[in-house]
Amino acid sequence: MIKRAVYPGTFDPVHHGHIDLMLRAADLFDELCVAVYDHRRPTKSVLFSIEERVAMIQESLPNPGNVTVMPFTGLLVDFVHQIEARIIIRGLRVFSDFEFEFRSALANQRLAPNIETVSLMTREENSFLSGSTVREIASLGGDVTSMVPPGVARRLYARFRDEDPILFSGALPLRD
Repeated sequence: MIKRAVYPGTFDPVHHGHIDLMLRAADLFDELCVAVYDHRRPTKSVLFSIEERVAMIQESLPNPGNVTVMPFTGLLVDFVHQIEARIIIRGLRVFSDFEFEFRSALANQRLAPNIETVSLMTREENSFLSGSTVREIASLGGDVTSMVPPGVARRLYARFRDEDPILFSGALPLRD
């Protein structure tokens, strides 16, 4: 039996912490689906479109092998059933993540008792990373090149300068 897992998230934008968890989960399971949440009824705003977020993940994976990237909407457990997976991967960065992830896992267990949640601890060097942190730093002209893959940094800087990311040189804005 194939062990298929789903790693869901908004990934707005994808950062090195996400990529690390994707690669580690891909080593643990036969197949990994990175499920990118499409905010058709947004509960929070996103900087990048679903197409951009999927593309950034695909471009950022060094050797996707057994990893697929797909958008999804609606309940996560419905998507997990739809692609015939039984495992949800979640990352834990800091202690405060545990309470949120614990409640989410219990809710998913109530909705779909046949689906298991597996939490992976982040690596220490990625423990401070979050999409909102990366977006804020980039929006203020800070250097995020150590936090995100090069193509993601280029898109972030272009977005905040309203330029085409393909033509953007990647040069950081001048600071006072």
